[in-house]
Amino acid sequence: MVGMGPGDPGLLTLRAAAELERADTVIVSRAHCPAEILGHCRADAEILDTAEGDPVKLAVRAAKAGRRVVRMFAGDPGVACSLAAEGAALHKAGVPFEVVPGVSAVTGVPGYAGIPLTDAEHREFRFVDASGGGVDWEAFAGPGATLVIAGAEGAVAEVAKGLIAAGRADSTPAAMTSLGTTTEQETVVSTLSKLTSDTKGMESPALIIVGDVVRWRDRLSWFETKPLFGWRVLVPRTKEQAASLSDQLRGYGAVPDEVPTISVEPPRTPQQMDRAVKGLVTGRYEWVVFTSTNAVRAVREKFVDYGLDARAFAGLKVAAVGEQTSAALVEFGVQPDLVPSGEQSGEGLAAEWPPYDEDLDPINRVLLPRADIATDVLIAKLTELGWECEDVTAYRTVRAAPPPAPIREAIKGGGFDAVLFTSSSTVKNLIGIAGKPHNVTVIAVIGPQTAKTAQEYGLRVDVMADKPSVSALAEALAEYGANRRAAQIEAGDPLRKPSQMRRGARRRK
Repeated sequence: MVGMGPGDPGLLTLRAAAELERADTVIVSRAHCPAEILGHCRADAEILDTAEGDPVKLAVRAAKAGRRVVRMFAGDPGVACSLAAEGAALHKAGVPFEVVPGVSAVTGVPGYAGIPLTDAEHREFRFVDASGGGVDWEAFAGPGATLVIAGAEGAVAEVAKGLIAAGRADSTPAAMTSLGTTTEQETVVSTLSKLTSDTKGMESPALIIVGDVVRWRDRLSWFETKPLFGWRVLVPRTKEQAASLSDQLRGYGAVPDEVPTISVEPPRTPQQMDRAVKGLVTGRYEWVVFTSTNAVRAVREKFVDYGLDARAFAGLKVAAVGEQTSAALVEFGVQPDLVPSGEQSGEGLAAEWPPYDEDLDPINRVLLPRADIATDVLIAKLTELGWECEDVTAYRTVRAAPPPAPIREAIKGGGFDAVLFTSSSTVKNLIGIAGKPHNVTVIAVIGPQTAKTAQEYGLRVDVMADKPSVSALAEALAEYGANRRAAQIEAGDPLRKPSQMRRGARRRK
């Protein structure tokens, strides 16, 4: 009997994650369970939806078949859940069980809303489950205790009237948070007298907090004030490359959607790469130049095939085109000897490349394991400097398959708040497979060349990174989002995401 927290997959406990990894059968309401949580399950685990049958009967049947069962509850199993009834039924059926508590919405949602339930002056809070109606509000009339009320989304007026009638002042601070701890979270701060009108149209599930502690929100709101809070951001890259960028965007409060635009495949004829790797080991080269993380990955995979590791680079000089490629090499166990300090590109690397000196350099050959469509600017410059370059196709880049129809519609219809372009090819390929982003979508690019390509395709460039790295690009978008939010607040305008600026978008006051 496992609690999965109030919504944010990051609030799943270590014990809950471990139990999911061990489970043969998981019983859960799929409609209320984030996909990331089920990602902890084994690939062969059986997932049963509570919408399709009595969870107790499903659990008993699976347990008596010898399967290890996890029954998942939203929040904490013992708070506003059916732990008591289901546990009693399992006990009656002779099925042993354990309880794994979870972060409850009672404490988790106010925490994400920036509202402490206690402070130096208010040391008591009381939870009210109003889902069944018939609450005796007289019992909660005392002004000293904070109230946390669940299950009252459709009865806000009754709650407010009941508390005022019971003696709570109509000016008592009150807040309502819907879809708490998720990137769709929304909090409205009001008073008991105005709560009904101010929260009209808010989505379920929602929690009402009543008491003076609500006043802390102005200073403690941390989640909904993230620079890209709730922004749906399109990340058009290969799946492998998108991971670190998506993690950074989540840290800014965004919801990244990874759409592969380029598929990285092995070269059609592997013999060239085989010879190059053998040349690395036998001392054929003085330098090896990596112009992308994909090149690092391709060489690393070849090393694995031959039973080699980073020690094979001993005696070689290694260059990386930029920070991301350098990081991939360091992860491999190789510290680059040369990374451009200025522009992180082939041109930037060429500008800092040393000329060949026959007295200092015993060998004049340079290996460049690259994509099949790489440009010759770097090779031309190195040749000018007296080096002999061997350009080897380490991998091929081909246009990926079109994304699913809902993604294509969101791109063209303004469903995304921003799109990040990390190269000219991602601009061309995204438009080729999915269409042109809507004009309300914020366009963020990694550098001048990508900006030029975007403009050639008729896109307005809103954000450009101050240096050509994906980390700097995400940071630049976050700064843009923070400035946009600050301008809306200063102008007294409602806080609206870019996607909410398009015609027909759902609006709230």
